[in-house]
Amino acid sequence: MDFPSSLMDSLTFFLSCYPEILLAMASFIFIHLVGHTLTMNRKNTVLVYWPIVGMIPSLLRNINRLHDWSVENLRKSRGTFLFSSDLLTIMDTVVTCDPANLNHILNTNFSNFPKGSEFYDKFDFLGNGIFNADLDSWKLQRHLAHTHLTSPKFRRYLAKTSREIMEKGLLPVLSNVTHLGGVIDLQDVLLRFTFDSSCALIWGINPRCLSIDFPVVPLQRAMDDAEEAIFARYTVPSSVWMALRWLNLGMEKKLAKARATVDHFIAKYISNRREEQKESKVIEEEKDFLTFFMESKLEEEMDRMKYEKFLRDATLNLFIASRGTTSATLTWFFWLVSINPNVETKILDELKENSPKTKDSSEPRVYDTTLLNRLVFLHASLLETLRLYPPVPFDQKGVKRQEILPSGHEVRPGNLVLYSIYAMGRMEWIWGEDCSEFKPERWISEKGRLKFEPPCKFLAFNAGPRICLGKDMALTQMKAIAATVLYNFHFEVLEGHPIAPRTALLLFMKHGLKVRVKEQCV
Repeated sequence: MDFPSSLMDSLTFFLSCYPEILLAMASFIFIHLVGHTLTMNRKNTVLVYWPIVGMIPSLLRNINRLHDWSVENLRKSRGTFLFSSDLLTIMDTVVTCDPANLNHILNTNFSNFPKGSEFYDKFDFLGNGIFNADLDSWKLQRHLAHTHLTSPKFRRYLAKTSREIMEKGLLPVLSNVTHLGGVIDLQDVLLRFTFDSSCALIWGINPRCLSIDFPVVPLQRAMDDAEEAIFARYTVPSSVWMALRWLNLGMEKKLAKARATVDHFIAKYISNRREEQKESKVIEEEKDFLTFFMESKLEEEMDRMKYEKFLRDATLNLFIASRGTTSATLTWFFWLVSINPNVETKILDELKENSPKTKDSSEPRVYDTTLLNRLVFLHASLLETLRLYPPVPFDQKGVKRQEILPSGHEVRPGNLVLYSIYAMGRMEWIWGEDCSEFKPERWISEKGRLKFEPPCKFLAFNAGPRICLGKDMALTQMKAIAATVLYNFHFEVLEGHPIAPRTALLLFMKHGLKVRVKEQCV
């Protein structure tokens, strides 16, 4: 290695090698300079505004507990407050969890609150897929996705795929741990399960990430790196991460490598599918999303490069939508059930009541979609998990025209609206004084049926025109997994294992979920 010969060369060398260290040092010094004053003001003020740097010091000081910090501030401000920016960002953000505001933003005046360029910039990794798209592109992708999701062929494929991965992946792994008397990270197991099932549903392949030897799969690692890097963009001014992207340094370098890995894998899947179609190897009854898109005749309306990019962006967005959200929800669900034994007992009673007897009771029972509609308490338990621990804890919108929100807060072009779904489930004035308790019964009527809550009050699946297309599919898959696992296994969380949400785009547990697995006594 050639070492720098001048002071300027030394500075350039250090910046290129250690950008995170410099940023950390600057943040450390600044936070400690203002820390005492912030502490003094915290009891009396929702947020402290500082000249030049705005409210950034408060954000940095609480970055490791961002979701709970947002709850505290939204509770103090009755659901909405203005987060004033620093001079580097030049953008104020209205933060809210007020159902009236969210109904206005996501439904009533939907056209005035697009995703916007700010969202696209942060999530450029997703390309022009359904998460980033607005207007005609969004309408086309949503129509295509809805058409396939509701088709009988896809429903059969979903049921078959989920069952196969449970039988050949999830159950053998859990059984192996049970016999060995060991401990596993249940969050990792569930993420591997949904990774395999999402790959199968979107691209028609099973990488077998979930197996007894827990292999390292490059595509899974790349997805994790990409999500981490994208979230990092929320923690610094846009000018900082854009500079790092231009210089290919720090987390932006990590994101670029992850993107290259993801693009390589998707291109390979598309190429393999083309070869299968040429050789007529695609089975008509097993229609994944990639096959559906390739048969939709869009290729006739686009040039080759645009069409290849469409396939990449459309499938990647659907993969991300299904991969992390299901595993995050199930992780919190199994933890909540483990610390609420009365809930586990009620779920098991419901499963026994609605399960036909089998000849060989020694074999693990696998639940499919035919029995799931009768599992009301299990369904309610999953909804209650989503209320308290929504897999996407926050989202954002841009603003096209100036207007006043129902809460009285003004928004104008250039502002961001950030809404906290995590905080919404913890507001007493929305869900009652017992809002912090895990109570599946709140979702069941006196007649024993599931209660309906307005989407802008229960926002786990979004609301308005952008409400989640895969809601029914996700709940069906989660019920099948939860029923199968709970009927066959019992989890004991290791004593002293810390439980806290990770500060990230998706609401995973910061330290995983370490459990001891035992056979269920049914």
